[in-house]
Parts: sequence; C-alpha cells; structure tokens
Amino acid sequence: MSLSPSAAKVQKVLEARGFGHLKVEELPTSTRTAQEAAKAVGAEVGQIVKSLVFVGERGAYLFLVSGKNRLDLRKAQALVGEPLRQATPEEVRALTGYAIGGVPPVGHDTPLPAFLDQDLLVYPRVWAAGGTPKALFSLTPEELLALTRAQVADLREV
Repeated sequence: MSLSPSAAKVQKVLEARGFGHLKVEELPTSTRTAQEAAKAVGAEVGQIVKSLVFVGERGAYLFLVSGKNRLDLRKAQALVGEPLRQATPEEVRALTGYAIGGVPPVGHDTPLPAFLDQDLLVYPRVWAAGGTPKALFSLTPEELLALTRAQVADLREV
C-alpha cells in the first residue's frame, strides 16, 4: 500500500537520516489527537508525541510533549528566553509543511529548535505523527532524540 504524499515525505526523511527501519503507517482511523492516536495503536496516551509549534520574536520552536501532558508555557519561555505564543494553523503549515494533527517531529520546511518532554523517556516506545492526521510511526525515545537533536526538558504543566 502506498503512502499519501505527506506521509511519504516523512518516510523519505527517515530514510535519508539513516532511520529507514522506522515505518510510517497510515491507519483507517483518525490519529489527530493523542487520545485517538493511542486508541488506534493500542498505546498509552503518554506514549503519543505531540508536536507543538510556538513562536516568539526571534523565531519558532518545536515542543515534543507526551500526550498525557500539557505544555507549561512558563517553562517553555524560560527555555528559549523569550515570550511565546502558540502558532496559528497557517503558521504551523508554513513552518513545517504539515497541517495540525499530522505534524511529524522531523522533516519540516523550516528547521525548528526542538525540546523533548522528559516524561517521554520513561517509555520503551513512543508514537509520533507521520505527516497526516491518520499517519504514525513508532520509535524509541532515544531514536526520537537522535532524529530531532532535541534538548530534553521538564515541559509538563503542574
């Protein structure tokens, strides 16, 4: 079965970065939300990687957050050293090349500095969006770190 253009783009990025063993899967049901994605693959909500884009005066940033957590904006702002706001759907598409609900952690049109929720490190495997609201791929937290070169941080809102 062939992948849609957006999912195929993510698969090509994985292969180009030496992670061709990771396979993007397109599912028959929506994986747009962390809850939907977890149900679709039989995982815990915490194993789902939410790719959140925020913008500030100096640029845009990618926060890879566990599906069970909410991003603490104060912690995120302290990490990047400037006030942030959530990117609009149009900004997300312009920066990443993907629509909200399918934004993968890699392969963006604009390289974004990335920060990884430390809570994702407790799982043997996590699931990230694969370019569409029905596409996912599974990988270890270590593979996710290697792919994104993200800085691990405490991002969870308490």
